[in-house]
Parts: sequence; structure tokens; C-alpha cells
Amino acid sequence: MSTDLKALADEDFCYLTTRGRVSGRPHTIEIWFVLHGHTIYMLSGGLDKSDWVKNLLRDPDVSVKIKTRVFNGQGRLVKNAEEDALARQLIARKYPSSDEEDLTEWYRDSLPVAVDLIILEINPNLPHLFSFLQHNLENNGFEGR
Repeated sequence: MSTDLKALADEDFCYLTTRGRVSGRPHTIEIWFVLHGHTIYMLSGGLDKSDWVKNLLRDPDVSVKIKTRVFNGQGRLVKNAEEDALARQLIARKYPSSDEEDLTEWYRDSLPVAVDLIILEINPNLPHLFSFLQHNLENNGFEGR
């Protein structure tokens, strides 16, 4: 997980935006989440009956906002048993039950949903490459515009 993502992992909520399957308009929800690598896991207490899950299944292109950072991603249901167990375990660790609120049934019965974030990491040598190319093009008679 990149340093930028690690800094966001402790936030309580993220904002998931899906495209409405009927309206086609953006639909944003505030939801608990956990980051694992470049994947965000969430639990849907309404299972696949929740609007946001139905929207995500119709169009998996979503965006996720954490603090001020917005990421694009691909949403999907978690179907693999090992990944399912991992998602539930990570969420239970981040959002533990308390005397006031027992979340045991929610951890167990909710539908795990994942968003695989699309992270574009820029190679630190890229600006040097652009300068090199521009210099060589200009020296060979090509205008930079």
C-alpha cells in the first residue's frame, strides 16, 4: 500500500459514488471501509438489495472519496471464501463491537463488497525524460508547441 493510502486507512468513513442504475445520476453514500493494498472492503447490511450494491453490479465503475482524495475503482462482490474471510476480519478489527453496540451479526451476515482502486503511480524519472525529449526535439529543429 502506498504511503498516501496508508495515511487514509484510519479514516472512519469513505464516500462511495455509484451511477444510479435507473436515473444514471451519481449516487453517493457514506460507509465504513477498510483498505487492504489497493482494495477497499465494505459490508452491505442490506445484502444485494441495497441500492448502492445494485448500482455497482449494473456499472462497476465507481469513485471513492477518503478525506480530500478521490480515487476511481472497479466495484465487485467478494465471492472467494478466503477473501470474504479476510474482508470480514479486517472490518471487525477496525470497527470492533462494544458494550453499546454488538456488531457480531453484522460482521457475519452482511455482504462483502470490494472496490479495486485504480492507482496511477508516476515514475519519478518521468519529468527528466520529458526534459530530455524536449531538449532533443528543439535541437533537431522541432518546435515544442
